[in-house]
Amino acid sequence: MRLFIALRLPEMVRTELATFQRSLMRGANHPVTWVAPASVHLTLQFLGEVAEAHVPALLAGLAAVRAAQSPSPRLGLAPAGAFPSLSRPQVVWVGVSGDLAELARLQQIVSSATQALGFVPETRPFHAHLTLGRTHRTASAAQRAALGAAIAALPPPNPVTWVSGPPILYQSTLTSAGAIYRALGDTDHESS
Repeated sequence: MRLFIALRLPEMVRTELATFQRSLMRGANHPVTWVAPASVHLTLQFLGEVAEAHVPALLAGLAAVRAAQSPSPRLGLAPAGAFPSLSRPQVVWVGVSGDLAELARLQQIVSSATQALGFVPETRPFHAHLTLGRTHRTASAAQRAALGAAIAALPPPNPVTWVSGPPILYQSTLTSAGAIYRALGDTDHESS
């Protein structure tokens, strides 16, 4: 099973991201596979391929994280960008603002909980973002530059704010139409 831990976004945030994504898509045929707005989430840790036998321990670890999570970070949408840079975009994202210190603390707690279960922590620094799309591998340098310029030219999304919910364990199933995400052990919400 391909798993990751993330924060679900409220509908008002997804709606704003969809509006911003449409603005970016308008007027140009960028070589990007766009993420469906209903699937956008804030990843805290990507776990990769995990044996199904590890799921109960992961869910128990996240239950302990939820019990210790106080207060939930208040977050907001920030300007867009791209990894590794706007001149060579591979991942198109919208930034996150707000209580980033508390968000980073939550991410560290999640990382510590999974490390205790034998998962290797991420070596790159945590950079809170919401992925909107990924550039096609076949995109030319000129196409990438045009995409970066389009991202830079757009006004930032409206500064919608929200209080984050608890971290959730998701399963990601890759299909030809894109990834399908399913929340595991989350009885309070529908899968998305």
